[in-house]
Amino acid sequence: MANELGLRNVSFEVGDLEAAVDAVAADGYGLVGGIGEYENSVRMAYVRGPEGIIVSLFEQIG
Repeated sequence: MANELGLRNVSFEVGDLEAAVDAVAADGYGLVGGIGEYENSVRMAYVRGPEGIIVSLFEQIG
């Protein structure tokens, strides 16, 4: 919930988004939705990480 204390999400920039998604999937963490692109400048993916934390992975493309 948005009003709970604690960490809810974290974001990391990666050099190769697809490789990063594959690596975390191999460890058992699945995508939340799919890989998206924003204004031809970044590609992003959300993964449900440890303890339910949403991990945002992004790659600069522009």
